[in-house]
This record gives sequence, structure tokens and C-alpha cells, in this order.
Amino acid sequence: MSGFGSALADRLPPLRGRVQADAALGPQTWFRVGGPAEALVRPSSAADLSAFFAALPPDVPVQVLGAASNVIVRDGGLAGVVLRLARGFNAIEVQADGIVAGAACLDAVVAEHAAATGLTGLEFLSGIPGSIGGAVAMNAGAYGGDMASCLDWVEVVARSGELVRVPASGLAFAYRHASLPPGGVVVRARLWARPGSQAGIAATMADIRTSREATQPVRARTGGSTFRNPAGQKAWELIDAAGCRGLRRGGAAVSEKHCNFLLNLGEATAADLEGLGEEVRQRVLAASGVSLEWEIKRMGLPLAGPSLSGGGSGASGADPLTPPHLRAERELCQEVVA
Repeated sequence: MSGFGSALADRLPPLRGRVQADAALGPQTWFRVGGPAEALVRPSSAADLSAFFAALPPDVPVQVLGAASNVIVRDGGLAGVVLRLARGFNAIEVQADGIVAGAACLDAVVAEHAAATGLTGLEFLSGIPGSIGGAVAMNAGAYGGDMASCLDWVEVVARSGELVRVPASGLAFAYRHASLPPGGVVVRARLWARPGSQAGIAATMADIRTSREATQPVRARTGGSTFRNPAGQKAWELIDAAGCRGLRRGGAAVSEKHCNFLLNLGEATAADLEGLGEEVRQRVLAASGVSLEWEIKRMGLPLAGPSLSGGGSGASGADPLTPPHLRAERELCQEVVA
């Protein structure tokens, strides 16, 4: 390919998996918005990822895109390497007192495997969209459970390429937060569970499914809960009290069904969604004095700024293979998002 992504792809270490330059990310996200990845990398295994990281130039930023259920990829795209774990990271092993699951396994699928073998304690995962890797990284939780309450250990490929196993006690879990090794990528996790009644487990999961369908826009283009719940308060109640239910901007809207959900009505851009979210934050702050914190991850740069698909000047610089606008963008894209 002749795009900017192909210049980066030429610098990347060998990979047994796949590398795609200038890869469209919008169709892979639940919101169906966003610009391209400079280089979308799909390693074939944890060993493949370890070798890749060990040889990857340290100046190349890395971001992780899991199930893409809680992210807004900005319209200008993502510079550097975007990791997507799939085959090779989706194995599930059922044990007598728990489950070992690859980072790419969907939360609901793990819950179903536990239920099928009569293991209880993981039913809450059936109500969380996303993958196990992302669930660990943000301490995902719902319906009375969270990852902090059930995680035994997690395996992480560090930015150096080293594969490390970290016990749950080493992650400093907090509300919607886990302290992973800097630049590390979750590749596998073990979750505690215990024997239970299959009928009781099935009933609990059915109740969760019924509750989600009754209260959340599960069949819409959405990204799950937009804002974290402030201590002792519910984000949706603050949003509703500020008059934001049904609020629109461009092709984006605040859900009428659950106003802590943003919707792509069909033609929204990432800028529409993020701009609407910021307007909600401003209105809530004005009405209640509470500053809502984003729960959805926002990645990349706006289209109005430097863009992976835009026409940069191509002027020479310290790195002749990378246009100046991408060098600037990379400096702003150092976070790892799972």
C-alpha cells in the first residue's frame, strides 16, 4: 500500500499473524465510527506478540482494541500500532474451581461456559459487552459483580516482550480501574468460580438478559455506559435531571431508554458522539455541580487535526519514513487502551 500506514508497516518486526496498513476501524467498533489505524496488527499467539514487542522500535506507540464495545475511535484515526487479539487468544479452559480464558473471549461466552458446567459466580459477565482482556483492564462490572471480585491472576505481555503473570492483588483494583504493567497487554486470565445449581445459574442469567433488554438500548449502535457513576450517585439520574434525555448532535443522540448511553442514529461521526458527550458533561456540571468522568475510551485525533488519511506535507524530519504530522500525532497517542 502507498499510504502512511505502509511506511510504518515496513518498519515493523516480523509477525506470524497479520499486519494491515491504513485499516478501517469504524466497522469494527460498536458505534461504527472512526478513522483508520496506521497499522492494524493481529498476532497469532502470546508468543508471537512477545517476539513482536521485543523487536518493536520503542518510539512506535501501541494501542489495544478489544471487542471495541466501549470506545470512540476519533475520525482522524490512530497512529502507530493498533493491536487486535482474536484467534490464538480465545481459548477457554474449564477447571473445577474456575475458568482460564483468553483475552479475546467475549465476557458473555465465558459466562455461558461456566453455566454449562455448573459453575457460579460469573453470571454477571453475561450482562457485560466486551472481551475478557478489556474487562480486566477496566475492572468491568455489573449486576452485583466485577472483575476484582473473581480474578485469580492475569497474564500480560509487557512492552519489553516479557510474559508475566500478575496476581489479582497486584493490580490495585478500583472502580473501573486496574493498574496493569505500563504498556502491557492482557493475553489470558483465570477467574474463580464455584459449583452451583445449573438451574439457579440459568435463572440468574435469564434475569440479567431480561433486565438489559428492558432498560438498555441493546439493539442500537451504542457503546455501553458512557460515564462512570460518581460516588454515591447514578450518572443516568444526573443526566436526566439536567434535561439531556433525547438530546441530539448531528447523527448522535442520548438514549431515551437509558440516558447514560449514546447512540449512533445511523450517520453519526465520532465528533458528533464525543461532542454530544461533552455537552452532557457541561449541562450536568451546570445543573448539579458534578463533573462526570468518561467511562468510554476515546482514542486518536479528530479529523480537523492531523489525519492518517489526510494530505500531510511530507516534509523531511528526524524520521524520513514518517510524515511530520504523524510524528506529532504519535506523541499524543501514547496510552494503551484495552
